[in-house]
Amino acid sequence: MTSVPPVPPVPPPPAVPPPGCPAHEPLYGPEFAADPAAAYRRLRRTGPVAPVELAPGVPASLVLGYDDALHVLRGTETFSKDPRRWKDLADGTVPMDSPVVPMMMYRPNALWADGEEHRRLRGAITDSLARVDPNTLRGYVDRSADTLIDRFAPAGRADLLGAYAQVLPLLVFNHLFGCPADYGERLVEGMSGIFDGVDAEKANELLATTLLDLVTLKRERPGQDVTSWLMAHPAELTDEEMVHTLVLLMGAGTEPQQNLIANSLRLLLSDDRFGGDLSGGSLPVEDALDEVLWTDPPIANYAVHYPVHDAVYKGVTLREGHPLVVSLAAANTDPTLTADQKAGNRAHLAWSAGPHNCPAQGPARLIAAVAVEKLLDRLPDVELAVPVEELVWRPGPFHRALAALPVTFPPAATEPSGAVDERSAEPGSVSAAGRPSAPPQWSSTAGGGTRRGWSGRLRAWWRGE
Repeated sequence: MTSVPPVPPVPPPPAVPPPGCPAHEPLYGPEFAADPAAAYRRLRRTGPVAPVELAPGVPASLVLGYDDALHVLRGTETFSKDPRRWKDLADGTVPMDSPVVPMMMYRPNALWADGEEHRRLRGAITDSLARVDPNTLRGYVDRSADTLIDRFAPAGRADLLGAYAQVLPLLVFNHLFGCPADYGERLVEGMSGIFDGVDAEKANELLATTLLDLVTLKRERPGQDVTSWLMAHPAELTDEEMVHTLVLLMGAGTEPQQNLIANSLRLLLSDDRFGGDLSGGSLPVEDALDEVLWTDPPIANYAVHYPVHDAVYKGVTLREGHPLVVSLAAANTDPTLTADQKAGNRAHLAWSAGPHNCPAQGPARLIAAVAVEKLLDRLPDVELAVPVEELVWRPGPFHRALAALPVTFPPAATEPSGAVDERSAEPGSVSAAGRPSAPPQWSSTAGGGTRRGWSGRLRAWWRGE
């Protein structure tokens, strides 16, 4: 008689954590995007550092407190920026096609470097950006803003995100980097795909290819632009370092910039504290920028670090090679900070802190301030087209970004001709031709219609549709 092998015991099903358990708190999806503050409150119950998921199957630890964030951001001996230490990515637990990998993967640029290598790469950035004249930058932002406003001013309605806040930083940065207009569509598609996690691997490849083309062009024909200045810097960046430095600068200068502009306009148009003062000068705009940088920073969770060895911090074990994501938004709204600590100061962490703080804080703030001031000056009676609570936020673990900002206003005449026409002008030139008069007809999810992806709207703009 043949013996029947014993049936192995069936293991009990894994315990299902209760809803809202911090170990499974996702920093993605519409629920988190709609109310990240509620997620931060839940996570604070766990301690100063709490476990989260950045995307399905991508665990990380989120640093929540203000002082705790500074501990990580300044702790160069304990915490490394080099993603090659990320164990879950190295062993395949996190696949390369995960939507967050392009935002966290190693690149040979200053963001992911430590020590002397970081100082070399960052020095090239800071020295090159220092050559940008603020008055020239202000004038270019002003003219670019006029160009965009002229496109929708006669219509009496617009999506200020798709028609203005998303396009303006790209125009400015294409100019600063000496990028030919015909490269614009590829850069838009690549950068938007990385931030939104839509076919991120393909978007990353497109972005790198386009920027390599730009580097090749500038090696042959250098100009008075940031790309050429980076190449000529004594740091002697290789082509690979050039490409990934441009990825860093364009990524930091477009997505965060558009969010700062849009989030500030949202605040100004919805908060009664600013009512009646919008046309009275720049003070309300500066106040709004400060408040947004404290309460709704455009990059909410990032500044990824990796412990170089296991460490215990305030009773929490920080594992070697496990990503520590600093919540700049949660740190800024840390309940241990008093109102007096925030009022009238700029000690927020929206620009990060420590050796990797943003090297372009001045230009970034200038671009946003001029963009907001120009819009309110040209369209002083602009109003939100929907109640502020109906505005939709784009999902994603890293940014604080609106999906649309629909507004209405009395139809306005266009300004006299002479602003920048980005599709026909060479980098740095100014067109004397009249601007297009047909405004873009983009619908908004907040208004109940269908909405193109923002890269689709930008590509349409580049084509003149």
